[in-house]
Amino acid sequence: MIVVLKPNISKKDEAAVIKEIKQLGYKPHVMRGVERTVIGAIGDERTHQTLEVLTSWAQVENVMPVQKRYKLVSREGHKENSQIDVRGTIIGGKKFQVMAGPCSVEDEKQIMATAVAVKKAGATILRGGAFKPRTSPYEFQGLGEKGLKLLAKARKETGLPVITELLSEAHSEMVAEYTDIIQIGARNAQNFQLLIAAAKTGKPIMLKRGLSMKIEEWLLAGEYVLSNGNPNLMFCERGIRTFETYTRNTLDLSAVPIVKNESHCPVVIDPSQGAGRSDLVSAMCKGAVAMGADALLIEVHPNPADARSDGAQQVTLEGFAKLMQELKPFIAAAGRE
Repeated sequence: MIVVLKPNISKKDEAAVIKEIKQLGYKPHVMRGVERTVIGAIGDERTHQTLEVLTSWAQVENVMPVQKRYKLVSREGHKENSQIDVRGTIIGGKKFQVMAGPCSVEDEKQIMATAVAVKKAGATILRGGAFKPRTSPYEFQGLGEKGLKLLAKARKETGLPVITELLSEAHSEMVAEYTDIIQIGARNAQNFQLLIAAAKTGKPIMLKRGLSMKIEEWLLAGEYVLSNGNPNLMFCERGIRTFETYTRNTLDLSAVPIVKNESHCPVVIDPSQGAGRSDLVSAMCKGAVAMGADALLIEVHPNPADARSDGAQQVTLEGFAKLMQELKPFIAAAGRE
């Protein structure tokens, strides 16, 4: 069941509802949004009294059953779009957000130059990999904590919030110390213990779609975040593995309206991983905006030819600035700012 509280109620009134949910035999999961609070109540209605009795409470707006396997990410009980506040940058609101930066943090000069350039071009969040999941153990694995410190320095210099990937439960506290958004990559999309550890840091989570993941599996993976007390979840489509070899992956833009229809969580598109080719990034970005995505995650590098990872899919600083100008009419046509 989903219990929707009225806007602007006091903490005392909210606590009273939560206490009653527990007394009725349900486990409450509180999701505090920008405008209102929603409580997911998990329990067996066959053996416990129905929560519909709460509709008589002055502080409760509505009580609704949820039929989907994914309860908390479902739009059935949470009709309004969720918004995530990241240091004042709202993801899922009226303003369209762009996360940009290198695939890997390589050194201070590279990350600082990129951060300054992408901010000047209009990016609102800085991305960069400190820990890199590579197919081969002999490829560049990232700078680790040194990379995290460089991202934090770039944030201090530019004011841009930071997003970076978490690969290990053992690193969850370390990564949370430096980043503003934790990314869970495609290879770990169903690493449920990692999802739980990430959720418990309290940081907003961006969950990428797995390499061959069905949308229902993706939504259920997101349920691990919300059911562990973290309401700040966004989904990121980054391409799935198909028979096609012309592109690195097949970017499934249909996932945007599908997930938007099924879930209240914001949706991000990663055209860089999705296509694996920098020459296709612009077209994929425009398509993502038109399909209703809330944000883009774009790989940008000062010199992609010398990049230590995934140079073929990273756009140049000049190319990114041009792309941001090209996106403006698409963003306006989509009714965003």
